Amino acid sequence: MTDNVELKQFLDELSTYADDAPTGGHVPTSSEKQAPIGQVLEIAGSGSQIRMDPERLNTLADHKDPSVAMSGQVGSQVKMAVGASWLIANVRTMRSGEDGTVRAAIDFLGEGERLQSGGMRNFRRGVTRYPIPGSAVHPVTTDDLRSVFAAADDAHVEIGTVYPTDDIRGALYVDPMLSKHFAILGSTGTGKSTSVALILHRISQLSPEGHIVMIDPHGEYSAAFKGCGELFNVDNLQLPYWLMNFEEHCEVLLTTDGAERQRDADILAKCLLAARMKTKAAEQFGKVTVDSPIPYLLTDLNAILVNEMGKLDRAGDTTPFQRLKTKLDELKADPRYAFMFSGMMVSDTMGSFIAKLFRLPANGKPISIVDVSGVPSDITSVVVSVLARMVFDYAIWSRTEAQRPILLVCEEAHRYVPKDENAAGQSVRRILERIAKEGRKYGVSLGLITQRPSDLAEGVLSQCGTIISMRLNNDRDQACVRAAMPEGARGFLDAIPALRNRECIVCGEGVAIPIRVRFDDLEPEKRPASSDPSFAALWRETGGEADIIQRTIKRWRGHGR
Repeated sequence: MTDNVELKQFLDELSTYADDAPTGGHVPTSSEKQAPIGQVLEIAGSGSQIRMDPERLNTLADHKDPSVAMSGQVGSQVKMAVGASWLIANVRTMRSGEDGTVRAAIDFLGEGERLQSGGMRNFRRGVTRYPIPGSAVHPVTTDDLRSVFAAADDAHVEIGTVYPTDDIRGALYVDPMLSKHFAILGSTGTGKSTSVALILHRISQLSPEGHIVMIDPHGEYSAAFKGCGELFNVDNLQLPYWLMNFEEHCEVLLTTDGAERQRDADILAKCLLAARMKTKAAEQFGKVTVDSPIPYLLTDLNAILVNEMGKLDRAGDTTPFQRLKTKLDELKADPRYAFMFSGMMVSDTMGSFIAKLFRLPANGKPISIVDVSGVPSDITSVVVSVLARMVFDYAIWSRTEAQRPILLVCEEAHRYVPKDENAAGQSVRRILERIAKEGRKYGVSLGLITQRPSDLAEGVLSQCGTIISMRLNNDRDQACVRAAMPEGARGFLDAIPALRNRECIVCGEGVAIPIRVRFDDLEPEKRPASSDPSFAALWRETGGEADIIQRTIKRWRGHGR
């Protein structure tokens, strides 16, 4: 009986606005915009409940203001008056109530100053006062959303339009986003690569003297940044082998497991240290270790191995030395490894290598695209490990100098920071995990891009302060993102499987509140070479197959040269 009385009172309150309810094409007045659509039912911290009149929601569906028309739906916003403030909340779930009303779970986002006109200004994240049960719930207008998403004076880049509006711009705040790392997630085919290029282009335009290093495993991004970036591949990377630390040397040179691997590692450590100590550069430094990035000759390392092997009395004990020597000879002779193990790599080029890779100075080209698609697969993880560790080590040892923060972007991040702790390439996993945990202290930012967040090492995604999630089709991936996102963004998560291409949910430090954004279109010359081939169109073409095969075989056999 009590429920029926409350329902009657609730519907009577709403009926006072029924005569003025806006219909399709009618321009609403201020009073119409503020007509309530429901009332607060339960308050429980960040997550609370409201009930709404379904007839009122159906009436608003034809509203000319798209934000008002969306109010009350899952993923939309509603507002409540608390004192002199408007409290903004996001609708997470909806269900039918037993009394004929609609019950909705909401998450509070923040509050703004309430104006006499019914509008709002000075929105800020967080809640100081909560409404009481029975308080009226109002639709949010486009003007309200404009106040919520108004970009502050802080450095920011605009990446698209806030859903469901047509003109409110979605902004990413660069300093909070980069200082606490970010992740861009999305299933293949959702426009992820183009969206990454868009964000990096906008950041490059904002900071033309920046320092960005991007690891590109598929050679997609060279086309996107040929005008504003420096492009590296196996032909011009010139990565000296002596920059590797001892752990990376082991990954390249050791071929055994278990106790044999440990024995081989002990021999390699002794011989490698002797080779580093033999060079003139070692004389300038008081302490040299197996990890010191000091040039040494491969011929010296080979000679030391042979010399140590000759000291042994028993021929059977030469096997570990022979394994190391054979692997070393193989690396020197194989042209695929020439970008790293060429005899020309012995000169001390560490300074020039750091300068060109980290864009110091940038000279208007703030981004380095390192295309590792041509790197032999067995050492790809080592190459990425060396590059990532160079970024981190440079940041550590340059702390006493004028700081130059560096952004390291890893495409296909699940390949380098896999969930499987027994997977190959543990050196790159360890350095990227360390950057995720400690990089902020030294001015190193990490950007992770992946289509399989569930395959990322646990804890890495949670270190990303800003998460940009495009459509994810896999349940495990969705659950992984849900666990990493803050509580207030849960209402947006339900929309992830339903996002269109080039749409995303952004939450975390880089935005004022969680938002759904439609990415801007990117100029064709700035897009990565990642478009899918059209089977229907290309399978209608014919002719020239013999020449295509011959050219392909030539590139195949020459490894692209």
